[in-house]
Amino acid sequence: MKIHNDLLLRAAKGEKTIRPPVWLMRQAGRILPQYRSLRAELSGFKELVETPHLAAEVTLQPVDELGVDAAIIFSDILVIPEAMGLPYEMIEKVGPRFPRTIQSTKDVDNLIQGNDAADQLGYVYEAVKLTVGALNGKIPLIGFAGAPWTIFSYMVEGGGSKTFSTAKKMLYKNPVLAHQLLDKITQTTISYLKRKVEAGVSVVQIFDSWAGILSPEQYREFALPYMKQIADSITSVPTIVFARGAWHALEELHQLGSEVVGLDWTIPPVIAREKLGALQVVQGNLDPCTLYAPPTFIEEKTIEMIRQFGGKHIVNLGHGVYPDTPLENVKTFVNTVKSFRYA
Repeated sequence: MKIHNDLLLRAAKGEKTIRPPVWLMRQAGRILPQYRSLRAELSGFKELVETPHLAAEVTLQPVDELGVDAAIIFSDILVIPEAMGLPYEMIEKVGPRFPRTIQSTKDVDNLIQGNDAADQLGYVYEAVKLTVGALNGKIPLIGFAGAPWTIFSYMVEGGGSKTFSTAKKMLYKNPVLAHQLLDKITQTTISYLKRKVEAGVSVVQIFDSWAGILSPEQYREFALPYMKQIADSITSVPTIVFARGAWHALEELHQLGSEVVGLDWTIPPVIAREKLGALQVVQGNLDPCTLYAPPTFIEEKTIEMIRQFGGKHIVNLGHGVYPDTPLENVKTFVNTVKSFRYA
């Protein structure tokens, strides 16, 4: 299907564009009143994720409301461990929790992986198909998955954590088992993303949300090789790798071969360009808290960021937009980018 607004796709491929494209991580969510209204009618977050027509509806909500250059399918990175046989709960105002965790070789051996696990996620592929049909080529749809280390951290820790000390303990006490689990997650993620591409997504993003809790040495051993496998396996659409807090691994992320490297807000554009070079397409990286500021300040900082990156840039925040961000401020951010023109 022809994409009418293909700005994101052209930018991801490194082509020259009249302006940078813009979208936001977590753009489909609680910043939108129509999302909050829909959520109030449901039993919980997982019902929304697992009901294709509702997930498609939520994915489409920010497209007209914000005027972004891409949609991102509404889902959750934790559908992967659930498909592998480790179910999770989403507790309101607390976050995800796993009643069972991975602790032993037997636990890892009991997990299903690859195509068998990906087969469990038909509701996601159906949501993708419904969304692509509704978009009718208006803008591209992004699919995503959590990076293997981030998924591993939840499966071993059992939920969110400030330190993920239980997950990291396995890296020190039983690295062989850690690699076995990471490999199973990786093979499942590859199968899952390939199915999403078959269903119609035009771009794939890999979120390594907990990259920053690993040392540089651990990140090179337990994270990058598995992200490389994913990047090497998804070749028919552009890929974006986003490793929050992995400032030390910019060169290694560049070497993964993904078309786009996502950046969090702690990396100044000038440093990113020094590490990645002028030709690497980057995504990000405005501090999400900037959107609490007055509109004139948002405009100023957005334009400053765009100019500092100097092209080869997909505009986004340095992490997901926060739920209590004023909607009008989000619109100011998007509209500022859409009004910008490269010289």
